[in-house]
Amino acid sequence: MKLTLLGTGDAIGTPKIGCTCAQCTHARKTGAMRLRTSLLLENEGKHILIDSSPDLRQQLLQAGSPHIDAVVWTHGHYDHFIGFGEFYRVQHIPPAYAAPPVLDYCSETFRFLSFEKNPVEPYTTIDLFGIRITPFMVRHPPAFTCGMLFETNDSRVGFTSDTNREIPQKSLDLLTDLDLLLMDALVPSGYSVMKHMNYLDACMLAQQQKPKDFRCIHLSHFIPWDLPHTSRDGDVFEFS
Repeated sequence: MKLTLLGTGDAIGTPKIGCTCAQCTHARKTGAMRLRTSLLLENEGKHILIDSSPDLRQQLLQAGSPHIDAVVWTHGHYDHFIGFGEFYRVQHIPPAYAAPPVLDYCSETFRFLSFEKNPVEPYTTIDLFGIRITPFMVRHPPAFTCGMLFETNDSRVGFTSDTNREIPQKSLDLLTDLDLLLMDALVPSGYSVMKHMNYLDACMLAQQQKPKDFRCIHLSHFIPWDLPHTSRDGDVFEFS
């Protein structure tokens, strides 16, 4: 399995329009960006998109224009699903998988598109192209939101999606013996956001779950570029 971080930013991305903070200034000077968070999984010659961000067109072009064989949505916030419309007249609209309330909400937005809809109950495992995917509940009030566990015979990767620190124990029980844990870390330590973890929350979760490696994603423009374990757009992880 190969995993590519297509985007690692929050809903507004970095640089933020009109912002002159240190991170946004650095981004404009160097060309660095944090596009909205989305993941690309590759296995058995197939490609699975985890969330379809507003930056999807740019992300897929930068990734070499892969044909997407399936899309999995974590929740119905626009920065995680609205880019699905970019498939119109580009390729066959891929089938979508999500928890029932998420699928219903996103499908209503894209009612002008004809595509296969596959509801997946949380904690139920599906197999897509040799990758076992298990959605699990996280806390991102008020949105119904799932994280994801990705497994092959040789690897286990956890993705918390948007969440605060109050992740249900049933979900934490899945996030053990991980090769990689990807975690929401919207703001620096010391900031508090009801719907998200901050950097310290994410590091403490990693310390608790003890993955072999971890990266912080869904990063706002408040996050410095050089913080340890923060991810960059285009980061690739390969598992044998």
